[in-house]
Formats: sequence, C-alpha cells, structure tokens
Amino acid sequence: MNKSAKKYKRKKKLGTYQSVSVVFSTALALFVIGLFAVIALQAARLTTLIKQNLEVQIYLDQNLSENQKARIANQLTSSDYVLKTEDAKSVRFISQADAAEQFIAETGEDFSAFLSDNPLRDAFVINIQDTYQTNVQLDSISREIEQMSGVYEVTFVRNLIDSIHNNLTKLSLILSGLSILMVFIVVLLINNAIKLALFSQRFLIRSMQLVGAKSSFIKGPFLRRALWHGTLSGIIASLLIASALLIANEQVEGLEKIQQSELFIILYGILVATGALIAYFSTLRAMNKYLKMSLDELY
Repeated sequence: MNKSAKKYKRKKKLGTYQSVSVVFSTALALFVIGLFAVIALQAARLTTLIKQNLEVQIYLDQNLSENQKARIANQLTSSDYVLKTEDAKSVRFISQADAAEQFIAETGEDFSAFLSDNPLRDAFVINIQDTYQTNVQLDSISREIEQMSGVYEVTFVRNLIDSIHNNLTKLSLILSGLSILMVFIVVLLINNAIKLALFSQRFLIRSMQLVGAKSSFIKGPFLRRALWHGTLSGIIASLLIASALLIANEQVEGLEKIQQSELFIILYGILVATGALIAYFSTLRAMNKYLKMSLDELY
C-alpha cells in the first residue's frame, strides 16, 4: 500500500463517527429507564386500584322498608367520603338473601338446614375516597354513619388498612429513590458514550478551527447529528418497551386490564424527547471542551 493510500485511509478513519455505537448505547440506556418507568406506572395504577377497592360494610336494622333503605343509600351517595365513580358502583346494596348465597358459596356450609331464620342482615358496601383512608378518618366516618336512622353497625378491616398504607409508603419511597438513581445513571451513560464518540473527532474539530471555521459552524453538524441520534434512540427504546409489554400481556393474565395506554404513549414521547435533549447537550458540552483545548491537550 503506497503512502497516499495510507494517508487517505487515515483521513477517512479520522472523520468516522461511531454512530451505531452511540445509537445503541443511548437506546439501551433509554430502554432501561423506560422499563423502570413502566414498572412505576403499573405500581401507581395498582396502588390506585387497591385504594379504590377499600370497602366499608354498613349493616342495617332488621325489617326496614324500601323507602328507608333508599334514604340511607341517598345519604351515603351524597357524602364527600364516598368514592365517586361513573358507574355509581361505589355504593352497593347486598340483601339478606344475597349475603346468604355468598356465605354458602365461600364456606360451603348451609346454615338454613338448622336455622329457621336468616341471621344475616341487609347491608350497604361503600368505597372510600383516597383522602379519607386513614384509621382516624374511617373511625370518624363510621361514627357518623352509625348515627343514621336504620343503621345497625359499621365495620372495616383496620389491620388491612394499616398494612396497605405502610407498604404503599415504603414502595413509594423505594421507587422515588430508584428513579433518581436511574436517571443519574442513564444521563451518565449517554454522556460518556457521546464523549467517547467525539473523542475520535477531536483532531477534525481542531483542523476546522485552523482553517478559520467559526465555533457555531463547527458545532452545527455535530449537534444536528446528536439530535437525530437521540431521537432515533428514543424511538428504538419505545419500540422495545412496546414489544416487551406485548409479551408480558400474553404471559401474565389480567396485566393488560391495569394498563393505561394513554400514559404509555406519553412515556414514549418523553423517551424520544429525553434522548434528543441528552444527546444534544452532551454533544454541546463535549464540543465546547474540545474547542477550548490546546493542541498538547488533544494528544
């Protein structure tokens, strides 16, 4: 190989940018943080569903008329502490007969064989708003409901509420801490990948400076390429996450029911924007560094 060919090969290598490596590294980092965001969204949705299904049982006096039951139902529905839903199922009536059928189905014991009367009572089951789900507030709500005419007793599972709130608080703290750590790691990984890629371009940058090119002119192509690579990485990461969700939905029964597709669409947009912004500012930071370096420092 002659000297001119070697010189051409060396120049070509000098101008080569590690596009595939940068896109792959950025996409992988965004995929990891996106996957963690999906887990956090699912946990938040599951938390909401758990809270919405917290029930308080209201047992009624015997032999109430339909009008009396309707009055109690109206009072409950209009209360601030009752969860408001579109299908109005947060206040549900369970008759004596329904309660007996449910008891027999769950226990397998038919008490009607040795008891002449149904000892169970008509009852309302209500779901409580999130802001009222503490033991102190539920005790106050119970006392308020028990003052209603026709109400015999109000019950809720106290230990379950304590357990739910303690576990959800711990989960929120853990997810918040991990989120901050993941964001820091991802930004660091993408920044280092771009710095390593630009390291091979430092002499090209100096050559452009030596022929009189302005800093803005030198930065332009690198910054445009960084935006494209970051955007492409975000799209790839979003496609990987969407594929992972499809596989998970096929493998885990009922998982799709707690997912909110509109939130995932927003997440995909955030990943694309995050990839573009991190790539842009990491490139800008590295470019400013190399533009200020002396020739000795470049070596």
